[in-house]
Amino acid sequence: MALWLRRSSKHIIKNLMYSNYCRNNITTKTTTAASFLNEKADVVSPVFFVGRRFESTKAAEMRIDPQFYSSEEDEDHDDLLNQGMDFPGGKVMFTSEMSFISEHSDKRIPCYRVLNDHGEIVSDESYQQVSRELATRMHNSMITLQVMDTFLYEAQRQGRISFYMTSNGEEAVNIGSAAALSYDDIIFPQYREPGVLLWRGFTLQEFANQCFGNRADYGKGRQMPIHYGSKRHNFFTISSPIATQLPQAVGAAYSLKMDNKKDACVVAFMGDGCTSEGDFHAGMNFAAVMEVPIVFICRNNGWAISTPVSDQFRSDGVVVKGPAYGIQSIRVDGNDALAVYQVIRAARNIAISEQKPVLVEALTYRVGHHSTSDDSTKYRPIDEITHWKMAKNPLARFRQWIEKNGWWDEERDSEARNTIKQEVIQAIQVAERMEKPSLLELFTDVYDKPTNDLQEQETSLRETIQRHPKDYPAFTYSL
Repeated sequence: MALWLRRSSKHIIKNLMYSNYCRNNITTKTTTAASFLNEKADVVSPVFFVGRRFESTKAAEMRIDPQFYSSEEDEDHDDLLNQGMDFPGGKVMFTSEMSFISEHSDKRIPCYRVLNDHGEIVSDESYQQVSRELATRMHNSMITLQVMDTFLYEAQRQGRISFYMTSNGEEAVNIGSAAALSYDDIIFPQYREPGVLLWRGFTLQEFANQCFGNRADYGKGRQMPIHYGSKRHNFFTISSPIATQLPQAVGAAYSLKMDNKKDACVVAFMGDGCTSEGDFHAGMNFAAVMEVPIVFICRNNGWAISTPVSDQFRSDGVVVKGPAYGIQSIRVDGNDALAVYQVIRAARNIAISEQKPVLVEALTYRVGHHSTSDDSTKYRPIDEITHWKMAKNPLARFRQWIEKNGWWDEERDSEARNTIKQEVIQAIQVAERMEKPSLLELFTDVYDKPTNDLQEQETSLRETIQRHPKDYPAFTYSL
């Protein structure tokens, strides 16, 4: 500050944003810095505290009241205004035409795809070849996800677990994105990305353990079913409130940037309903301003529980929200696993090499109910569900493509499904037979040393279970 104030009086006056004090006391260009400093400190202009990140002196000049220009400077001042405003965020040109930006674009943002609905390559221009090994693994993983969803959903309907959510119709977004990422990339999921964790090596037994909340569950039975998490797989634990993971993900990406880690990024998943949450906008702006390596993937599946996208926003989907924050964005066919793979791979490269965020909107459809607590036929037509399930099925499309390449056939498909089915059934049976977490775990992991209140609550619970053992059969063994 002291060094700044020792500059010439000409420089100070030139860069001064005139406050009321300036207008009342500075009348000529001969005013000195010394005379200014002799006045009270609380009248110092805010221009002295402008951050060094922006060169805003020219913008400050144009905010000076025209009354302080002499007659011979009027013409130069008019020319300056006509050139535009060198604003901190970038130069803005002036116009004499008053025109409001339209809320709607005449043309919608196109959707990138590689495969058509019949599994045929639509264009070779930007398509990167995928190996047979990768393609068959992707298809096998989508089958596994579908079979697991089917059996665990039925387990809930039978009263064996308390809750479940499927990824029916969204398998391509799950597996296509997972295949394009590195295991070092950090995942912040919502609650419809089990396929990403499956791809990374989370076993069917581990999925079942979490849903049944047994002793082998990493969350010790404290979370609702499908709230998976695995530190070993760089997969943060799922939270029920939507969009809360987005600012957290940006913070994690910022830590990668601070550590100068140039071989990984953060990937944050969300649904279209997240865009109505404040955390979505805070996270997007935070990521853009801090220029962090993160890929936002929005599964726009048409419905946020019972709210259609037509009631969710008036914009052209989610993809247009990115540029408003200064984020490079793209829209992809979320039912085309090959297109999702290509886009996420490219987005990851941008995030890492350019150290900046990318937004991907994947257009897909939630074929299943929102959860086992929902009946979607009450708010959307069955014909719509059937159309997307049959005509737009992501597994069927991908299977047609690999069959055309000679990499898959009916016999192999049937064999894979039967094998996976037996593995899922076995995992469920093992998880169901396993004991529940110890009663003592209910009071751990909160404080280093249990407080008196916690100790009293534990004693009270133990006494209650001892009095009513038939009502708490799962916990009597741990007393």
